[in-house]
Amino acid sequence: MIQELIAEYKKKKKDLKNRLKDFKKIWNEPESVIFSELCFCICTPQAKAVECDKAVKRLIKSGNLFKGNIEQIRSEIAGVRFPNNKSKYLYEARKQFSVNGRIVIKERIDIKNIVESRNWLANNVKGIGFKEASHFLRNIGFGSDLAILDVHILKNMIRYGIIRTRPKTLNQVKYLELENKLRTFSQEVKIPMDELDLLFWSAETGEIFK
Repeated sequence: MIQELIAEYKKKKKDLKNRLKDFKKIWNEPESVIFSELCFCICTPQAKAVECDKAVKRLIKSGNLFKGNIEQIRSEIAGVRFPNNKSKYLYEARKQFSVNGRIVIKERIDIKNIVESRNWLANNVKGIGFKEASHFLRNIGFGSDLAILDVHILKNMIRYGIIRTRPKTLNQVKYLELENKLRTFSQEVKIPMDELDLLFWSAETGEIFK
């Protein structure tokens, strides 16, 4: 089974690396683009990534991501699970990262200490935990050694014997424990963590998304 994984990696390696290069370019984009990636990740818990991406694009197009009230935001993320809570989280995030009417988010991210940046995000931004914070950092070009432990990744961790069962809860201590197990597996099969994440994700969804 491991050999099949390695063979699949070799087939997709170029595409995986190209996708990660795309993520690295995001950091050079305006603050608003970085913030929209955070909003995408706020939308993702128990929701389909493609639908979350569509919802954030709708919010950007209408201007409600940056100007809308909670109800206006909620109406545009209706296709995402838990829109009532998530609309509040998006609204609060905008307030949290606004300075004199402008989005200011880059200065809150210490690119020299991504682990600490993840801790800060998970503990200070409503609606996200370690998974979403890791996802956000990866999507803006950082966090290559962080795990994004969503249902697709956990399923593959079971498939390849990294863990036996899916954890009932995933607090920060448990998250770090499973992340270390995935990191060890990554080193054993010689597939970088960020590429392994996209490889597992594409195996479940059929696409290399974000």
